[in-house]
Amino acid sequence: MVGAPATADAVARARRLRSLRVGLHLVLIDGRPILPPDQLGGLVRRDGTFDDNLLGAALRISFIPGARRRLAAEIRAQFEAFHATGLALDHVNAHKHMHLHPTIARLVIEIGRDYGMRAMRLPAEPRAPLRRALPGERLQMPPPGFAVGALRQRLRRAGLAFNDHVFGIAWSGAMTEHRLLALLPHLPTGLSELYCHPATETTPRLPGYRPTEELAALLSERVRQSIEELAIERVTYSDIAARA
Repeated sequence: MVGAPATADAVARARRLRSLRVGLHLVLIDGRPILPPDQLGGLVRRDGTFDDNLLGAALRISFIPGARRRLAAEIRAQFEAFHATGLALDHVNAHKHMHLHPTIARLVIEIGRDYGMRAMRLPAEPRAPLRRALPGERLQMPPPGFAVGALRQRLRRAGLAFNDHVFGIAWSGAMTEHRLLALLPHLPTGLSELYCHPATETTPRLPGYRPTEELAALLSERVRQSIEELAIERVTYSDIAARA
């Protein structure tokens, strides 16, 4: 999130960790834009922030006059801000999977080409592996299947690399060690992205999220051993783009 308050610190850490691959997480909902709010018109609310409601944001993009032009300018500004960090662009996705919106997907692909974008996350989370891993657990709703399918076709036509599956939506904010250990043996064939929101402390801004437990899961020796025992290959989006 190139416009977030801790971006400079994150970039400094990424530069020290030379093997770390970093992607651009576009913020077009529930956050602040890079451009001044007066350049974005009805895309932002009176306080200068993007709408935090998915439907509201989608309607603004679809029906406000000049919205696509302003949206394109903001997307380009965020790509430009990432480019200015000097970090290699591993992949691109969008906050709350807003790149499923056809207008946003088209603009990101068109603009991303100018900045060397080669891969994008496809938020396609199959239910069966989750149910096999932990039967009876409540799962959050997945993104609409028609939107996921449309994005898959768009990425194929654009020649971009993307994952086959993603895990982290149904258990968003709670990818704990227990859940990872249960899920790993049931990962489907192909490329799966597992994503979480790790942190050293919790925040009231994300009620119900368990970031410290997610951090512990990422650092877990048991999780590392399970990955090795299951012969799961760990790769980056840059790796799969290079193989394409």
